[in-house]
Amino acid sequence: MSDWSASQYLKFKNQRTQPAEDLARRITTRPKTAVDIGCGPGNSTATLKKIFPDADIVGIDNSLNMIKKAEEEHPDLRFELCDALTLTGTYDLLFSNACLQWIPNHKTLIPALMTKLNDGGILAVQIPMNGEEPLFRLIKEIASEPKWGLKNSDPIHNETLTPTEYFDLLSECSSAFDMWEIKYYHPLDGHRELIDWVKGTRIRPYLDILGEEKGKEFEKEIFERSLFLYPTVNGGKTILGFRRFFFIAKK
Repeated sequence: MSDWSASQYLKFKNQRTQPAEDLARRITTRPKTAVDIGCGPGNSTATLKKIFPDADIVGIDNSLNMIKKAEEEHPDLRFELCDALTLTGTYDLLFSNACLQWIPNHKTLIPALMTKLNDGGILAVQIPMNGEEPLFRLIKEIASEPKWGLKNSDPIHNETLTPTEYFDLLSECSSAFDMWEIKYYHPLDGHRELIDWVKGTRIRPYLDILGEEKGKEFEKEIFERSLFLYPTVNGGKTILGFRRFFFIAKK
């Protein structure tokens, strides 16, 4: 899969940063050391530093494009090319905003991350759970159509568990935890911005496989069929609903 596009991701910087702030402000401890897993272009790392100014914080990501953008946007912060599976050391806080859904096997991943915490340390996670939103159901429906040739090479490996499964998992590997969800409603400037939103994340693996010409056709089909799913409201806006799941677990 090609590298992530930081510029595409940052088209919706405020909307993508808000869940990170909502998660960070629920943390009641004062960490001395913290890692932002899947830091992207550094917006979530900057949020952590704002809320925990005395903490030694490093943002990690396995995308060179994202790390370069993070260093450019936040030269006062520290970033490293690394991923959650190869992270070494132990920390007071492991923080992850909209990243872990791309990593499989959460039943082993989450306990493994808990072992990288100091005693009393916190694992704070936000994961999108938006599969039932009409736009995301539409993408799945279109991608399954034979003309795209994606049926036997589906690149979307979202192995997110259900809230009940996370409850059982966290009951076993943490001493205390809290879980909640928030559904955000994002007013976007028309249906084109619906495509721009998913182009930075959800449909990117499909576009990698399809190539430039067929990828544009894929985007066009999503756009045209989304017109019937998302009526415009006052000012020509379209409203994208986005459900996100959060948990904070203590070692």
